[in-house]
Amino acid sequence: MSRKRQTRGGRSIFGQLTLASIGIAVAAVAVLFAVTTITIQRQTRASLSATVSTDLAGLIDIYATGGREELLRRVNDRQDVVSLEGRRSHYLVADGAGRRLSGDVAHWPALSAALSEEGFVTLAGGTEAFAQGAKLAPDLQLLVAREYDRDRTSLLVLSGVFLAVGAGIVGAVALAAWFTSRHLARRMDAVNAALGAAADGRAASFPARQRGGDEIDEMAGHGARLLARQAQLLKAYKQVSEHVAHEVRTPLMHLDNRLGTAMQLRPEAPGGPLGQSREDIRGITTMLDSLLDIASAESRRGDLAGLAELDLSSIVTSLADLYEDSAEDAGLTLDTRVTPGITMLGERMQITRLLSNLLDNAIKYVPEGGRVRLELSQGPRIVVEDDGPGIPRDQRDRVFERFVRAGAPGDRPGHGLGLALSRAIAQRHGLILRLGDIPRGTQFILEPAP
Repeated sequence: MSRKRQTRGGRSIFGQLTLASIGIAVAAVAVLFAVTTITIQRQTRASLSATVSTDLAGLIDIYATGGREELLRRVNDRQDVVSLEGRRSHYLVADGAGRRLSGDVAHWPALSAALSEEGFVTLAGGTEAFAQGAKLAPDLQLLVAREYDRDRTSLLVLSGVFLAVGAGIVGAVALAAWFTSRHLARRMDAVNAALGAAADGRAASFPARQRGGDEIDEMAGHGARLLARQAQLLKAYKQVSEHVAHEVRTPLMHLDNRLGTAMQLRPEAPGGPLGQSREDIRGITTMLDSLLDIASAESRRGDLAGLAELDLSSIVTSLADLYEDSAEDAGLTLDTRVTPGITMLGERMQITRLLSNLLDNAIKYVPEGGRVRLELSQGPRIVVEDDGPGIPRDQRDRVFERFVRAGAPGDRPGHGLGLALSRAIAQRHGLILRLGDIPRGTQFILEPAP
């Protein structure tokens, strides 16, 4: 039997949950960082605005009480003073045209003194500051500015610390999500392995229940109960089938014996009613045996018990030798092509019966002068092909069902169970039996299931 190791297709749902958790953590840190940065920038601007406005108001009071000369003197005194916040001050007293009268600012920035406009400006030498202007008289205007490089440095340090902490949080979330997803994935793998083993007919062992239990434990419990229930139903089905078949077969055998005795006492011509009745009884008995065989093969699907390593090349060669005479008697040609050394895991009797059914069908339906081909290649892959009338297109989908018979020309009586039994045997061995698509005749292909 060919077995392929199955892998989980696509991305694991637990991997997707891990990525989603990391994404949410990154998004949350990014949003929090943006909100914090914007808030700090607004607070810094508000603080600068309050400091500059207070200093400007003080100088305006000095001008109002001491006049222009006192203002110019005070401005010169304040140039070298550093505020308590660590922000260096800059001043400019200019005439109505913006020409400097006093202070360390060379040119009037793009701020309206008449409107007491404030904002961030760049002074000479590239110094960045926050400034506010005011018009004191038609020919006099005042500008007060504060550097904010220390505020910007503090913001950069805070941003770095925030990003480091945020990276730590994201890393912690990622690690926790990874460990959690691995734990859940291992538990799900154990449940899947148990269900896969049950599907293959092997012993299924579900993982032990976790402390407290959760949804996975609940699913494992339901799976265990379902498999136990299924096994019980299959056992009951098999027992009932065997019992019914035995109970039906026994009176049929007795009836056949009585008819045989009656024919000995009162012989009749060939084809008489008693002889035909005995043929019908044997047909019913054969049908019951086939149904039991189908049920047995289906119930043992994937079960490795009773399977052994077979020399498939030897079996096919022996069948070819056996059917060569039958094909010759029917006026047919049997072409055989067998690759040597091919083995598989299976039951010799069932594999022989499967191939015999296919060869019987080919020889039965192909008219005299036709050709039957039997081929075995690596895989293993077996092809039984003929150039007979073939199977009608509208019956190809149902030809493997029970009691379905293709209405081919020259059809002979039967119960329509041969191909159903062949497919059940194939599935029991992990193989698929399907119809090939050829221009003329019928082609059956037997190969490992994907």
